[in-house]
Amino acid sequence: MKNWWQGAVIYQIYPRSFFDTSKNGLGDINGITQKLSYIEDLGVDAIWLSPIFTSPMKDMGYDVSDYKDVDPLFGNLEDFKNLIRIAHSKNIKVIIDQVLSHSSDQMPFFQESKSSKNSEKADWYVWTDPKEDGSPPNNWLSVFGGSAWEWEAQRNQYYLHNFLPSQPDFNFHNQEVQNWLLDTCRFWLDLGVDGFRLDTANYYFHDRNFRDNPPSPKKFDVPPVNPYYTQNQIYSINQIENLQFLERFRSLLDEYSDKTSVGEIGDSHRAIEIMSEYTKNNRLHMAYSFELLGNKFSPEHIKTTLERFFELGDESWPCWSFSNHDVTRHVSRWGQSKNSIEFAKFTCALLLSLRGSYCIYQGEELGQIETELKFEELTDPPGIKFWPENKGRDGCRTPMTWNSLEDNAGFSETKPWLPVKTPQRERSVNKQVSDKKSVLNFYKDFIAFRKSMQSLIDGEIKFHDTNDSILSFTRIGNEKIACLFNFSNDEIKISLAGCRLINNKITQNLVIDDDKLSIGGFGFGFFHINNEFNEFKIIK
Repeated sequence: MKNWWQGAVIYQIYPRSFFDTSKNGLGDINGITQKLSYIEDLGVDAIWLSPIFTSPMKDMGYDVSDYKDVDPLFGNLEDFKNLIRIAHSKNIKVIIDQVLSHSSDQMPFFQESKSSKNSEKADWYVWTDPKEDGSPPNNWLSVFGGSAWEWEAQRNQYYLHNFLPSQPDFNFHNQEVQNWLLDTCRFWLDLGVDGFRLDTANYYFHDRNFRDNPPSPKKFDVPPVNPYYTQNQIYSINQIENLQFLERFRSLLDEYSDKTSVGEIGDSHRAIEIMSEYTKNNRLHMAYSFELLGNKFSPEHIKTTLERFFELGDESWPCWSFSNHDVTRHVSRWGQSKNSIEFAKFTCALLLSLRGSYCIYQGEELGQIETELKFEELTDPPGIKFWPENKGRDGCRTPMTWNSLEDNAGFSETKPWLPVKTPQRERSVNKQVSDKKSVLNFYKDFIAFRKSMQSLIDGEIKFHDTNDSILSFTRIGNEKIACLFNFSNDEIKISLAGCRLINNKITQNLVIDDDKLSIGGFGFGFFHINNEFNEFKIIK
């Protein structure tokens, strides 16, 4: 594959929780720079930074007030340029979050827009009149709860916010808005970034007629905690105009060499189909959804998700992940009743064997688990609003644990913005770096193994039929590699006819006796195959 991003392993960094050098309890850009050798040692291809732009931080940086500067909490532009320079010297690409769908309400453009219907920026955000009874124009709901409309007395109108009221949506139907936002992307490209992760990439445009969203086609035994999911958002998001804008965005990136983009697709009904649409015809390079970031974890779900995506066309390219800054860490989400170390290795091998590109979230390489927080420790708006049924996103955003022997696990010399607790401290880097059997060293070994197996990077994928507990598939490229995963706690016996184990180091819970394999709970292995092999056969 000629494109570096196809099959790339991207390491997601949540800057305020990575490493604090400024002694204010928040991670910063210089902290990331100091830890680049650690990231280099992992063997990843790129880093993705969650927002570092100037922001009031009502939504932890996803409410931008200055699109061409770094928030002083994280450092300055010179710090960022230095980060790029050193990362590139280590052959690490740098991708940054780009929040285009909305801004902060503190952004000067919004302040001007709300001041008058006749201001120069009057049409830069989504404004509309109330109904005759004074209520909002339609039934659209906010992802963070309540109506997606907020009343502004200065204009005597409502404005749209798909998230917090302090995050007003840009009006993408205004060409000037598009031009200006693309110009902000050009600014960062000129500084040397290697690409963008586009936040809420399917939220840019809204239905001009403001039609009501219909009810969700899903049947709920119990109503969702957040009423947002009771609707099918066919008018508030996912508009056809999104595709046209993404083509403009891609044209901008194509002016530069070796740049990439990955779009976040937030949709609970057609996520895979939208991922495909958004990565065809010179739009985004990659896209991800929450299909593998939810509660479903089974061979059938993995198989169905990938088959659906690739059935929709070879032009499209996915980026898969099991954890990120928006969801419960997957070792807790899927593996609470399992051996967490074995399960962390199992999910590492599984994720990085699938066809696509990959994001691993900071701490994932330590087998880190979700932090249990008290209500008074929360900072996340949805967590505060929907507590305790939904505890929000703070539990996956707690600081990186570098050294269990130091205050705050080596993250900061002062009290961090979120607490470091004992279960997380026990999974610190210092405890794992010299342990050959640690999760950290398994990640390093597996990423290196993957780089030695070209078929795992760019090969096609063919799933096999086995049983409800076994996921098996072949990666087909310059060679054929069979991949085998046991999702159950039970030992299963399998015929190895036509197979040969590739690497004893990259296995778990396998016992081979001639042409028979016993694979224990959450065991896995990788095999060279010959023409005799069709699929793994279970021995009764």
